[in-house]
This record gives sequence, structure tokens and C-alpha cells, in this order.
Amino acid sequence: MSAALLSEDSGAIPLPYLLSAYTDAKAFSLLGMKCYGFSPLRLPADLDFSGLFHGVDERVPVDSLLFGEKVLDHFLRNS
Repeated sequence: MSAALLSEDSGAIPLPYLLSAYTDAKAFSLLGMKCYGFSPLRLPADLDFSGLFHGVDERVPVDSLLFGEKVLDHFLRNS
């Protein structure tokens, strides 16, 4: 995951975070599978991203999604 992220942003600092929400990982873990969330986004410094969660104006900039698409593509093709 780090290599995929760094392939698109050499200055990135991969950090773990805790997602306080339900994911499909619980169902997969019951089958003995280890799951890791990976949501690569490069957000503008002035965007109050957490303040937008579940609001009427919840959004992610298109450039952030395109960055994430490139990172995930690299990860899937090279893992």
C-alpha cells in the first residue's frame, strides 16, 4: 500500500487511521480473512474533510478521487 501511494506522491507519509464505522471486514474476518482498509485521497490543505462527513454538502474533490484511482490501480496491478 505504501509503495502504491508513494508511486503517485513521493512526499506522501503513509499513516494508519481508525475508521469508527461498520465495514465488510467484519464478515470477511469471520471467514478467517485479514482485511485492511485503504482509501488513498490527496485532499486540499484548506478542506475541512472531517467536517463534511454525513452532512448535506458531503463531498470529495474530483482531483482527490482521480489521485486515489491512480494509487489503487498501481496497487492492484503490482501486488
